Amino acid sequence: MKPCCAPESPPAIPDYLQEVYWWAYLHPNAVRLFEREWLVNLILWGNFGRLRDAALAEIDPADELKVLQVACVYGDFTQRLAARLAPSARLDVVDVAPIQLANLHRKLGSDRRVRLHHQDASALRFADGRFDTTLLFFLLHEQPADVRRATLAEALRVTRPGGKVVIVDYHGPHPAHPLRYPMRGILSRLEPFALELWQQPVEDFLPAGGYTAITRTTCFGGLYQKLVITAGTPGLPIVHSPPA
Repeated sequence: MKPCCAPESPPAIPDYLQEVYWWAYLHPNAVRLFEREWLVNLILWGNFGRLRDAALAEIDPADELKVLQVACVYGDFTQRLAARLAPSARLDVVDVAPIQLANLHRKLGSDRRVRLHHQDASALRFADGRFDTTLLFFLLHEQPADVRRATLAEALRVTRPGGKVVIVDYHGPHPAHPLRYPMRGILSRLEPFALELWQQPVEDFLPAGGYTAITRTTCFGGLYQKLVITAGTPGLPIVHSPPA
């Protein structure tokens, strides 16, 4: 695994991340606390492995892929992703927080197929269509709406036409879900942007054009969702598959 430094000046840590999420991603104690897979699994009500595997199922181990992971993830998500890739595949991981990149570097060890980049998800420094698959695992709910829109536009831009943008994140649970009201209270206090994904579909934050199909599946009473978006050429009709 090899860190990669872009020639441009490094991005500043966004204000919203410093103000809202310093306790989860920026403080050294946060990394020590949350880098425990049992705790991540507890936060996701026992669904971490299920959701991780749902995202990784979109990666074909037989393909020689160029994969982008947007933002680091606590737990073994990236290790399992790298293990799933073909020997000739390439994985690039970006994050705006140096402490998160350093933590992932320690977890991954030596893997020549993996490169880490200090970049902002909403302003990626990659060429158009560079990647076959782009993964966003529980990132969008942490971003205010304008940043979420920019991140999705960038994810589509750097994914080749016909390639996939895979998103796993929160979703509005069924009205009778027993955790609906506890989760609303938790999210409104700790993750204030997350409830926007309860109220609006991810499609509302996508740029016009640039993709040709969207498939959504939900699980755990609708609290979580996976979207697979097929990148394409602006102007082509969009196919929405019914949710499963």
